[in-house]
Amino acid sequence: MFRIPDPTFSSLAPTFEGDLYFDESPEHHAMRLLYATDASVYQEKPLAVAIPKTVEDIRRLVRFARQNHTSLIPRAAGTSLAGQVVGGGIVVDCSKYFTGVLEINAAEGWVRVQPGVIRDDLNALLKPHGLMFGPETSTASRAMVGGMIGNNSCGLHSIIWGTTRHHLLEVRAVLSDGAEVTFRRLSRDEFEQKCRGEKVVSPLEQKIYQQIRHVLGNSAVQQQIRDGFPKPTITRRNTGYALDALVPFFEQHPDERPSDQSFNFCNLIAGSEGTLCFVTEAKLNLLPLPPQKSALVCAHFSTIRQSLEANLVALEHGCSASELVDDYILQLTKGNIEQAKNRDFVEGDPKAVLMIEFFADTVEEVTRRASELIAALQQQGLGYAYPVLFGTDAVKAWNLRKAGLSIMYNIPGDQKPANVIEDCAVDVRDLPDYIDELDRMAAEKHGLTLEYSAHAGAGELHVLPLINLKSEQGRQQFRDLLADTAALVKKYGGSLSGEHGDGRLRGEFIPFMIGEANFRLVQEVKKSWDPNGIFNPGKIVDTPAMNAFLRYEPDQKTGVPDTIFDFSAEENILNLAEKCSGSGDCRKTAVTGGTMCPSYMVTRRERDTTRARANILRQFLTHSDKPNPFDHEEIKEVMDLCLSCKGCKSECPSSVDISRMKAEFLQHYYDANGVPLRSRLVGNFTKLMSLASLAPWAYNAIYDTPALRRMANRMAGFHPERTMPELGKTTLRQWVKGRPRSASPQKVYLFCDEFTNYNDVEVGMKTVQLLERLGYAVSIPDHLESGRTYLSKGLVRDAQKIATENVRRLKDLITAETPLIGIEPSAILGFRDEYPDLVPQQLKADAQHLAKHSLLVEEFIAQEIDKGRIAKTAFTTEKRLIKLHGHCHQKALTSLVPTKRMLSLPENYEVQLIPSGCCGMAGSFGYEKEHYDVSMQVGELVLFPTVRQQPADVLIAAPGTSCRHQIKDGTGRIAKHPAEILFDALL
Repeated sequence: MFRIPDPTFSSLAPTFEGDLYFDESPEHHAMRLLYATDASVYQEKPLAVAIPKTVEDIRRLVRFARQNHTSLIPRAAGTSLAGQVVGGGIVVDCSKYFTGVLEINAAEGWVRVQPGVIRDDLNALLKPHGLMFGPETSTASRAMVGGMIGNNSCGLHSIIWGTTRHHLLEVRAVLSDGAEVTFRRLSRDEFEQKCRGEKVVSPLEQKIYQQIRHVLGNSAVQQQIRDGFPKPTITRRNTGYALDALVPFFEQHPDERPSDQSFNFCNLIAGSEGTLCFVTEAKLNLLPLPPQKSALVCAHFSTIRQSLEANLVALEHGCSASELVDDYILQLTKGNIEQAKNRDFVEGDPKAVLMIEFFADTVEEVTRRASELIAALQQQGLGYAYPVLFGTDAVKAWNLRKAGLSIMYNIPGDQKPANVIEDCAVDVRDLPDYIDELDRMAAEKHGLTLEYSAHAGAGELHVLPLINLKSEQGRQQFRDLLADTAALVKKYGGSLSGEHGDGRLRGEFIPFMIGEANFRLVQEVKKSWDPNGIFNPGKIVDTPAMNAFLRYEPDQKTGVPDTIFDFSAEENILNLAEKCSGSGDCRKTAVTGGTMCPSYMVTRRERDTTRARANILRQFLTHSDKPNPFDHEEIKEVMDLCLSCKGCKSECPSSVDISRMKAEFLQHYYDANGVPLRSRLVGNFTKLMSLASLAPWAYNAIYDTPALRRMANRMAGFHPERTMPELGKTTLRQWVKGRPRSASPQKVYLFCDEFTNYNDVEVGMKTVQLLERLGYAVSIPDHLESGRTYLSKGLVRDAQKIATENVRRLKDLITAETPLIGIEPSAILGFRDEYPDLVPQQLKADAQHLAKHSLLVEEFIAQEIDKGRIAKTAFTTEKRLIKLHGHCHQKALTSLVPTKRMLSLPENYEVQLIPSGCCGMAGSFGYEKEHYDVSMQVGELVLFPTVRQQPADVLIAAPGTSCRHQIKDGTGRIAKHPAEILFDALL
């Protein structure tokens, strides 16, 4: 029974142009649960979620909040680590509609944007102008300008590019009285005009200028601020409001002349965490693009102290960045699918690696500067290895550094990395002593070991302890560690928050850090700007206790049921969901690239991210009132647009495998609600095709006739415009049985998957003939279908039976010398991915053995090329260009390198990767009537436009059967399997 909607929201909804979620219906309730948390450890269910479409929507919300005594919580990407966007009011998400780049002025070097513009996407747009927005957080692929303003974000190049505050020229915002105002640089005369009420849009605007003049015009207050705020030599200082950044305007020189002739409230708004106003536009200063060449010195050290002393040497040599990665993170990268590819530069087992970058116009210049630094380090006995990286190798190393925090969430058990003292900044010269003292204090007083990473060059290491916040002891330890660290940071004149903000985490310690008198000034500022407490209450001022409203309740009981998949590597399915750090890597766009999450790239809705899906599972596995905690419509709502692409398995730094959890959820949901007919039809694909193959001409006649196809599609729940793959005149198994066997001693086994056997028979034929022509005897062993159709629809028990039987039949047959080769990636890669966690315990070792020797045909041929068994001379020398689109599972679980290697075997074949993510078909997803539009929109992101641009003589390669069908439906072009292309290239 749904709660009757609040009548006040009912009155707001008809006039609200955006999206509004406020009641207890499954969709609304799910959205409110998803917005109850961010990337922090805090959680509080909001009253409502609003996604405004226009500035007038925001003004409506301000009026509504004022009239109904509630609050607005501005939110962008939701990657805040201190709980800045968690609260009980109305979460206002500007990430979907406020995404416009409104004006670029390349001549004057500025851009005007809305707050939902993503930093990296903005820079991709600016690049042709030779310009960039400098601040570069590790979350830059999804961090939005609004959030960067709220936190005064910095990033790894802050020592040369500065903070967001340094580049915030103007802000257009809605004040708490509903007035829309522009804040910009003012001359002294213009400032005084504002104080007199001239050229203001409302009395509130005049009041805030008067209040700041009254407070900061007092020389004693100015000195009080200088004494109490962090050292001015610390660039990263976000403790409280940046009153110290406004003081210079009011200071007087001995000759009584003002020391600074301009005033800009943007300096205060940056770092104010959405507590003063609601930003609707920002004018940003731009920088020239850095020099084209760079060198990255990855200096290896035996101690953290050594690396921090070397950091000072690096700064003396004028580096552009100096970033630290410690041994703990380096060890964890070994077990991460994506980051394991990025750690080739690591030599031995260093305690710390300092990544020191130099920019210059030539390779010779950056090489010289890198060599000079290395010589200086060696002279001072600092470090033991100094690999220097260039180009893509350097990019890979930077990607490893940026993923460090999220990788730590892969640690099993309830002790997790706690963002609590991770953002403290001190003068860089104090950093070695501060870290030494911090390390001793954490160990001796709290029994904690600390892990270190990030911004050594700026005096701010991200410091992470492992704490169990599910226990009372852990929650107290959480608070005590911050209290002791605050005292230590204050001793060094540092800032408790460098770039992550105060939020709910550090807010209550601001009075201690800057002094009670200065904190009263902070409170006065909040009161003057927001007298009714509309904007983001409980942050910076009036903050709840830092260990209240935590995501985890002490010793909470969970409803984790027995699962079909074996989740013991994470202990259970709940722990896998909890591995989500909230970092928002899943909020990628097509501009950023990657596969995860294709539906989010289209919809730009939080509910369509890996993070949302992990969060909704966590919510109900810990707070369900049902015997079956999966039996909730809210979970189904959020899982609906998951394409099971598996991108999250590798691209999520925490490896949160939603594809597997979705399948498990669906099976339990079906247990409570029954299996839908369409799901059963899709799962039984092999059985249905086997029947249809008795009369393939009849099947093809139906689906080749548009009117009949539309009728049949509607009956099955498919979209009427989706075409269906034809049935072969024979099956691959029948064709293989009817031909003579090769006498070659080089035997291989071909896995005859259900898609190739019935629909892509010609692909199978050419694969067999290719392998035979290359000297291999091909046999199809006795096996069942792959089970992929059952897994895709959540029929996990059926898939489990198939996996178990296939392992039994193949375990004694498949070896390193006689591998199992597959054509369809989604089928053969199931042996590596799902099978080991589906089969019973007694078959696990056999399944793992099979996994090691189950190969894509491209992987097998690439291996044979490397062994010298396949030569270029067997192929044409004709010149051809091939555009390759990779299958999602292939990208996530293995690599496209073997495919490119295989297709490049003919002398003059050039292979170029299409920078696409998922094609959008995703098995049956793209057929389903309610998903067809999203499926095609995913294809339109990158894949379809790229294919359409290719001349007719360019070959389109796609290993996946669904991908080839999607390309055909979306572009009219026929894509080929790589094995077909290589077969056609044989002489």
